[in-house]
Amino acid sequence: MTLSVTDRIEGSPSQSCDVELAKGPWEFDAMPGYGPGASSADANPLPVVRPGQLPAAYQKMSDDELHARIRAAKKTLGDKLVILGHFYQRDEVVQYADFVGDSFQLANAALTRPDAESIVFCGVHFMAETADILAGADQRVILPNLAAGCSMADMADEDAVETAWEELVELYGTEPDADGRMPLMPVTYMNSSAALKAFCGRHGGIVCTSSNAATVLEWAFERAQRVLFFPDQHLGRNTASAMGIPPEQTPMINVHKPGLGQTEETLRDAKVLLWHGFCSVHKRFTVAQIEQARAQYEGCKVIVHPECPKPVVDAADAAGSTDAIRTFVEASEPGDVIAIGTEINLVNRLAAQYPDRTIFCLDPVVCPCSTMYRIHPGYLAWVLDGLVDGEVRNQISVDADVAGDAKVALERMLAAKPR
Repeated sequence: MTLSVTDRIEGSPSQSCDVELAKGPWEFDAMPGYGPGASSADANPLPVVRPGQLPAAYQKMSDDELHARIRAAKKTLGDKLVILGHFYQRDEVVQYADFVGDSFQLANAALTRPDAESIVFCGVHFMAETADILAGADQRVILPNLAAGCSMADMADEDAVETAWEELVELYGTEPDADGRMPLMPVTYMNSSAALKAFCGRHGGIVCTSSNAATVLEWAFERAQRVLFFPDQHLGRNTASAMGIPPEQTPMINVHKPGLGQTEETLRDAKVLLWHGFCSVHKRFTVAQIEQARAQYEGCKVIVHPECPKPVVDAADAAGSTDAIRTFVEASEPGDVIAIGTEINLVNRLAAQYPDRTIFCLDPVVCPCSTMYRIHPGYLAWVLDGLVDGEVRNQISVDADVAGDAKVALERMLAAKPR
C-alpha cells in the first residue's frame, strides 16, 4: 500500500523539505509568506491577516470527526454542492472531490453542474478566481483556506506588468506591420491573478495552460510580432524552444532593472519576452536527479512538467501538463519504471493507482506544493458546515469589470484548440 504524502511526512519528517509541514496549516494562516515547504527563492507576499481563519473548535477536532462532518454535509447539500479537487491536492481532501483535474479542467467541470449553488474549490486562489469568472450568476465559489495562494502567480502583479508594458510599448510603438500584426501581445499563464487575465483581455491578449501553450503562441504570432509571456519563464522558454525559436530571441526581462535588464537591440530582436517568475515546486528538479534515476533503474522513462527548467525538460524522455503526465502513465505497461518531475501528491497518487509499475518522484525529498497543502480537512469541514447552516464562508468574488475583461482572454484560449 502506498502511503499518502501526509503519512510520509509524519512518518519520516527528516526526509521532507520542512518538518513543519506535519503541523496544522492554521498555525501559519496569519503569518506572511507561503508557509512550511515554501522555497527560499520565493518573494514573500505582503503581510496580511486573512479573514476566515479556521476556528479553534475545528483545529482541535480529530480526523475522524472532521471526515464525518464532511461526509454528512455532502449528503445534506446534495446536488447544491460541487467540490473540485486539484491534482496536487492532499489525499485526505481530494477523496471528497466530485471532479479531479488541473485548474482549467476543474473550472470547466463546474460548468457541467449548473444546479450547484456552491462550488468549493480545493486548490489555490487564482483557480477559485477563474472558476468564479466562468461560473453562473447564481453560483458562488468558495476557497476553503484563504491563505492558499500561489507564489508563481504573485511574481507578476498588475502594477509590475503595467510598468513593463509601458516601457515596451514606448520601444515598439503601437502601429501594426504590413501584415497587420501588432508589435506586442500579452500572454498570461493560467497561474496568474484575475487582474492579469483582465490585462490580457484589454490588450488583445490571451490566456494559456501548460497543455495548449504552443497553440496559444501560434495564435499570438498570427496577430503579433512579439509576445510578453508571464509569469512562468520556464513554460515560456520550453514552449518557444519546442517551436524552434532560438534562445537569443527569448530574453528574460526584469521590471526591477534598468531597461528591463536587456539591451534595446535584444528587446527589438525578441520573439518571446519572458517574465522573471517560476514555480518553486518544479524548480526543484535537476538533470542530476534524472541521471540518478536512469543509473538506478535500467530502462527508466522520465517525464517532467514544462514548468521545469529547460535543461531538465531537454534531458527527460517527455514533458507535458499534469494531465499529459497522467496520460503518459496510463499508456505505460506493467513492469515499466517511470520517474516523474512534478508535484509529489500527483506522483504518489499515480503510484498507488498503478501498483504493477515502479513510479516515483525525481526529487527524493518529500516536498508538496506548500500553498496547495494549506487546504486541510478542517477547512473543508468548516466551509461545508457553514453551507449547511446557510452561511457562505470564504467566498471568492471577482469584480465584474475585471471578470468581464478576463473572460475575454479566457474565451480566446478556449477557442485555441491544441492540434
